[in-house]
Amino acid sequence: MSSSHTKKITRPTPPWYDAKRAQEILDAYNRGAGSTQPADEFAARSVLPAGTGSQRDFSYIAPDIPLFIAPNCVGCMECVNNCPDTAILGKALTEETVDAELAKVPDEKTRAFLKEQFVVTTKYHATYEKKRAKDPSAPPGALFGIFVDPTKCKGCGECVEVCGDHRALQMIKKTPENLPRFFTIWDFHNAVPPTPDAYINPKVVVDLMLRESNNQYMGGGGSCMGCGEASVIRQLLTMTAEKVGADYGIVAATGCNTVYGSTYPYNPFLVPWANSLFENVATFAMGIRQFWNQTGHKDRVLWTFGGDGAMVDIGFQALSRLLASGQNVKVLILDTQVYSNTGGQTSTATYIGQEAKMSVHGKVVPGKTERRKEIGLICMMHPRTFVAQVVGPMTGHFYKAVARALEFDGPAVINAYTTCQPEHGVADDMSAAQARLAVESRAFPIFVYDPDAGETLRERLSLQGNPSVDRDWHTRKAKDGGIETVDFASWARTEGRFRKHFDKNGNPSETLLRSQAERLENWRLLQEMAGIANKDRAPAKSAALQSAGA
Repeated sequence: MSSSHTKKITRPTPPWYDAKRAQEILDAYNRGAGSTQPADEFAARSVLPAGTGSQRDFSYIAPDIPLFIAPNCVGCMECVNNCPDTAILGKALTEETVDAELAKVPDEKTRAFLKEQFVVTTKYHATYEKKRAKDPSAPPGALFGIFVDPTKCKGCGECVEVCGDHRALQMIKKTPENLPRFFTIWDFHNAVPPTPDAYINPKVVVDLMLRESNNQYMGGGGSCMGCGEASVIRQLLTMTAEKVGADYGIVAATGCNTVYGSTYPYNPFLVPWANSLFENVATFAMGIRQFWNQTGHKDRVLWTFGGDGAMVDIGFQALSRLLASGQNVKVLILDTQVYSNTGGQTSTATYIGQEAKMSVHGKVVPGKTERRKEIGLICMMHPRTFVAQVVGPMTGHFYKAVARALEFDGPAVINAYTTCQPEHGVADDMSAAQARLAVESRAFPIFVYDPDAGETLRERLSLQGNPSVDRDWHTRKAKDGGIETVDFASWARTEGRFRKHFDKNGNPSETLLRSQAERLENWRLLQEMAGIANKDRAPAKSAALQSAGA
C-alpha cells in the first residue's frame, strides 16, 4: 500500500524527541544504505529513535480488518484499551467541531461517508446534554467515533471479541475497493483536533486513552497477532503518562517485549527505554535509580519490565535484591507462564500438567510436574513492597492498581497475566477472554497488597474483583440456562497446552485434577490471608476433637 498513508506522529511528544534524527534513521533504512550509511553516533550504534514504529505499515500483511458499525457503538472504549497494536482509537468531538472539519473535505460523498463514522451515545452526548440543560455553561454533548489505523492493524480480531454483544465492530476481508476507504477515515482522524479534556473523565479509566498524550506505545511493534503482553504494556504506559506525563523511563529484560519493541529501526515507545540481559534487569534498574537520585531526579518514575522467565526464574535473585533495597522502582512482570522468546519452554510460573518445551507430555511424564511458583506471594513477603496481580481486560482493577503502584513511595510489583497465543494454543482474538477466564477459574486470582493499608495481612490484602470471593469456585449461568461451575479444568480445557489431559469425552486426567487441587489450595491461602471466610470449606476440627477421634 502507498507509503503516503503511513501514520504521522501528530500527538504531543516529549521535549527531547528528535523528529529529524528519527527520519534520518528511517530514510537510511528504507534506502538500504548498508555500509554507505555514515557511521555517526546514532547509526553506528543502531539507536532506535522514539516512536519510529508509527511509520511501519502492516496494511499489506493482514488479510482482515475491523469495520466500525457506528449505530451499535456505546462508547465503552473496550476495543481501544485491548488492542495490542494501537490500531484502533476513539475520539469525542462536538458536533460543531465535526461539521467544521467536514467542511474542509471537498467531495460531498466523502463528507457524508465520514459523518457516518460518528455516533450519538448516552455516555458522551446524552449525559452532557442533561447537565447542560441544568447549567448552560456546561460543555455540549459530543459525537463519538472509532477509527482504525490500517497501517497498524494486524487483523487479530481482539477488538471484535471485546466489543461483544454491542456488535459495533465486524471483521471483514480487505479488498482493493474497501481499503482506500479505511485510509480516508484514518487520514480524517489525524486531521481533526484531539478529544477535549471536558470529555475525558479520569474516573472512567477506559477513557484515559482518549487523551492523545497518554498513548505512548505507538504501534508498529513486531508482536504476534493479538499479543496479550502488548495490550498490558499499552495500558500501563497510559496510566503512567496520565500520572507523570512523559518524564519516566523503562528498562527491559531480554524477552518478547524487547524483540517486538526493537525490530530495527522500528520502536513503538515514545519514552526512553533500554534493554538489559535476561537475568539482571532489576540490578540494571537499581543502578539507573541511584544515578537519577544523585542527579536530582528522585521523583522520576522508573519501570522495569520482564517476563516470568526473567523475573521469576533466572533473574529472581536480582528482583529480590531490588525489593529488599527499598528503592523506588516499579516492576512489571509479564506472566505468560512460558518462555515465549525461546520457543515456549516452561518456567517455574507454569502449571502442573502444562505441555511445553522441556516439559513434553509423554507416556511416562504428563507434562510439567512441579507446582507453580507464586511470585506475587513471594514479593509480598519482602519489606514494604506494594504488590498487585492483575489482568489487562479487567480495566478498572488494572488501572487502579497501577495508579497506586505509581503513588507508592518504594518498590512496587505489578504481576500481569498475559496470554501468549501461539504457546498457549489460544486463538488470536481470545487474549482478553482467556485472561478473564483465568481469574474466574482461580488459575490466576487478582489481588492488591498495599503495605500502607494497615498493620495486618487482612488489612493490606484485597481480593476485590475476583468473582464469588467467599467460595471455592465461581458459578455462573450456563448457555443452556442452568448453572455451571468455573473451575481450573474449565479454563485448561480452552487452552492447547493442556489438550492431552482430556479424553475424547472431555474428562480431565488425574494430573490435571492434581493441578486443579493445587490452584484451589492457592486460592484458599489467599482467602485466609485476606480474612475471607470460605463458605464451601468445612470448619477445621480442634486438636482435642481430633485426638478423641471425633
